[in-house]
Amino acid sequence: MHIHLDVLGGIAGDMFVAAMLGAWPELADTVETNLRLAGLEADVQAAFLAHDDGVLTGSRFDVRNVGSEQENPRAHADHHHRGHGDVHHHAHDHGHHHEHDHQGHDHGHHHTHWRDLRAMLDGSALPEDVKRAAIAIFQELAQAEAAVHGTDVDDVTFHEVGNWDSIADIVAAATLIEAVGAESWSVGSLPLGRGWVETDHGRLPVPAPATTLLLRGFAFHDDGRHGERVTPTGAAILRYLAPSSGTGPSPRVLDRTGIGFGTRRLPGMSNVLRVLAFSNEAAQQQVGVIQFEIDDQTGEELAVALDHIRAADGVIDVTQTPTFGKKGRIMASVQVLVRPDAIDVIGLLCLRQTTTLGLRSRIDTRTVLPRRAVTTTDGIRVKLADRPGGPTAKAEMDDAQTFDQSHKARAELRRRAEAEALEQKA
Repeated sequence: MHIHLDVLGGIAGDMFVAAMLGAWPELADTVETNLRLAGLEADVQAAFLAHDDGVLTGSRFDVRNVGSEQENPRAHADHHHRGHGDVHHHAHDHGHHHEHDHQGHDHGHHHTHWRDLRAMLDGSALPEDVKRAAIAIFQELAQAEAAVHGTDVDDVTFHEVGNWDSIADIVAAATLIEAVGAESWSVGSLPLGRGWVETDHGRLPVPAPATTLLLRGFAFHDDGRHGERVTPTGAAILRYLAPSSGTGPSPRVLDRTGIGFGTRRLPGMSNVLRVLAFSNEAAQQQVGVIQFEIDDQTGEELAVALDHIRAADGVIDVTQTPTFGKKGRIMASVQVLVRPDAIDVIGLLCLRQTTTLGLRSRIDTRTVLPRRAVTTTDGIRVKLADRPGGPTAKAEMDDAQTFDQSHKARAELRRRAEAEALEQKA
């Protein structure tokens, strides 16, 4: 599976979770379970909500502390970079709700150092893979904040208001990343944003300094809209995923989609992150096809020529079949599969190696099942293919025949090798 993140309005921790749950709603219970295992108190509740902004429909991931006196803690948990020596990072803005409303909150107390938060996560009952991912995302945040403020990574602090919702977003994101098990990720150009973020210690430019550190090497564009579009938590998730810049040139099969909303409204557009999940069950690829016929080259000469063609860079496969030409003459019909960019080079090679006077070539689309080769304890290579009805295994005959030349022994050896390979995959 390949997952592409389409950062339309922006990306924050809750927007990522909402978009992923939009594509995999069946994982909502797993997310809820892991939030409890992470050590969050019962007062912290997460909800996966349907949302409609009048243009698009999608989802929101809403985390609340129902034991708090605040009616909407999101409005107070969204304060990034609130000052040196105070709270260096609140880990997200939950969809870019940047009002920085600090009234009624004592921000000078109850700090949690990253070393303590890391120890809490490490000692939690979370599954090990989710635990590692959550700690790694938090570590990206802590390192960026330490670099911005000139402090030691372990001394980076998180305020009590930011703790519970930050943990919820990052643990939920880690849960979903590990649960879907994507082989690769990609992301398009990121919206730059404009303006300033008001903090207790003055204005910070958008993107915030920690965000710029996390997103070095990523492509940006300016769509003319103001505000913070990529939050530090969103940036840390991207840094952890290490996505490529695009889905690649080969056609892919779109399997699932999800749209995650932020709480902020953007003029003239929906504030959403879109997830596009491409399944590899039947990956479509472009392939070059070269075809020609031979009626005046001996079988021995043609076999040597096709071996040379088969060994050339860019060639995928070479086949020949007997056919009848004019005057009832039997001849060889040759088909060469190549990378699309190798058609011209391999075409010239075919003209040099064979006696054909002309070629036909085209670009086709082929559907290819994902497959891989494994070696069993007997030293036999087995090709595993992921078919829609379940995996299949095929042992290499060349490996099996080196042990015993009898048909029965070869068949039994291959059967055992294929069974072992399927057991390893399971």
